[in-house]
Amino acid sequence: MDRDRPPTRSGPGFNRRDFLKGSGAAVTATALATAAHEEQAAAQEAARKLVPAAPQKVTLNVNGKDVTITVEPRVTLMNALRDDLNLTACKDVCDRTVCGACTVLLDGKPVYACARLAIECQGMKIQTTESLLQDGKADPVIEAFVKHDGMQCGFCTPGFAMAVRGFCTQHPGATLDDCRKGLGGNICRCGTYDGVLKAAYEVAQAAKKGG
Repeated sequence: MDRDRPPTRSGPGFNRRDFLKGSGAAVTATALATAAHEEQAAAQEAARKLVPAAPQKVTLNVNGKDVTITVEPRVTLMNALRDDLNLTACKDVCDRTVCGACTVLLDGKPVYACARLAIECQGMKIQTTESLLQDGKADPVIEAFVKHDGMQCGFCTPGFAMAVRGFCTQHPGATLDDCRKGLGGNICRCGTYDGVLKAAYEVAQAAKKGG
């Protein structure tokens, strides 16, 4: 009496539900792969159409003097200072806004020169470490660094010097702890922090007295 019934399977096997699930997964995978390929092709086509921005003249006020250079818009202030103006005290160490070796002053405030485009610094007063020695006269920052031996290999020193100058000008009379916090954006791999902090403290106290 069961001869008219279709045979059934027991245990693992193939059925319609599994077939539909498998087909759906295959279709989805194919669609995703196609979309990814099309997106990649579109990105490559867009990249081929990109035209580098043409170099343009930029006028910067550096250490009290206006200078005009021709640079691409992508050039950082650090590279413009080093490569176009030969002001190499601004050190290219990390190029990742981490170490502070490229610190300069923009309108009196310490900034990483590797994080600013040269073109956006037009109309601002830029001070580099070279400004700390004018007509043979050293800035108190330099004298304090020498006195307290605040240097070793020298790669971080120019950035620290500018950070100290900017901080102490803005915070005359700062305490030693204030100086430690204020110079937190600069790194010395040689570990001369003790000398640097003593130098900064001395400059801050002198600034309080008008020095």
